[in-house]
Amino acid sequence: MRNKATSFDIAYHAGVSQSTVSRALSGSPLVSEATRQRIQAIAKELNYKVDKNASNLRTQSSHTIALLLFEDAAIDESNINPFYLSMLGSITKACANAGYDLLVSFQEMKGDWHAEYEDCHKADGLILLGYGDYLAYKKKLNQLIEQETHFVLWGADDKELSATSVRCDNQQGGFEITQHLIERGRKKIGFIGEATEATPELLARYNGYCKALKAGNLASDKSMHIDAKINEISGYEATKTLLENHKDIDGIVAACDLMAIGAMRAITDLGYTVGEEIAVVGYDDISVAQFTNPPLSTVRQDTTLAGQLMVKNLIERIQGKPTSGSIIEPQLVIRESCG
Repeated sequence: MRNKATSFDIAYHAGVSQSTVSRALSGSPLVSEATRQRIQAIAKELNYKVDKNASNLRTQSSHTIALLLFEDAAIDESNINPFYLSMLGSITKACANAGYDLLVSFQEMKGDWHAEYEDCHKADGLILLGYGDYLAYKKKLNQLIEQETHFVLWGADDKELSATSVRCDNQQGGFEITQHLIERGRKKIGFIGEATEATPELLARYNGYCKALKAGNLASDKSMHIDAKINEISGYEATKTLLENHKDIDGIVAACDLMAIGAMRAITDLGYTVGEEIAVVGYDDISVAQFTNPPLSTVRQDTTLAGQLMVKNLIERIQGKPTSGSIIEPQLVIRESCG
């Protein structure tokens, strides 16, 4: 049986030193493009594969990215928001295209996740999805910054962390979906979902809702805002409370699709018709939104682009390049739930 080809074999065939082969295959700018292409062609002909373990030992790099998904007890028994799961495919593909392995880990916010990965050389950088209470989360983000850990995160519009974040323009999305209801003739529009500094993405959507009411010359009544957690049951209970207090409600903006699905069930159970009598809209465009009855109007956050941007921005940070945050524009997805 023939032995596997080595970098010395490639060097012999290419007429260069073994160190030149290593530089060429690692993308070093010290090697000319013509030499790099010749070495890559020989490597392919010899079916040569880079020994990643040996390379990593030399460079002190794991060539691995860690994706940390944080549990949120407010969701359901899985504790994982399905919106974040929708990003997994694009993150995985983007890592593979860049030559990085991906380590996926589910974390509890109370754990010491902020100290376990890059410092122990498990990963060169972190992608963070989800957070529960942002105020508690930010304390650990500040620790990551102090440790000079390479990381990017999805979500919050935080000026102190703008260079590390990829996010949707949540306020604009909340404004546009509420404006759509107003344009369809809805006059009494409620909002369900938390809107505090602990939930900055939902707060931005609520601010967009209030901005749209003001632009439409509609009254903004705080009693038409009912807090709700990010799950269907909480959306259901919040909607029942809203309709008990305001029987003339003709539209509901839910801070996320899970709440909106619960709201639709509550409206039906109380004898109203979703869409015709009470319009319902959500946010996220999770996969089940198109299969509800009626299909749910919502705001889409481009999870494919989000995953690509997070991987790209993180690798640039790992490589020491200057980076900035990225903002993704929201996209309205209009279906039958708003009439």
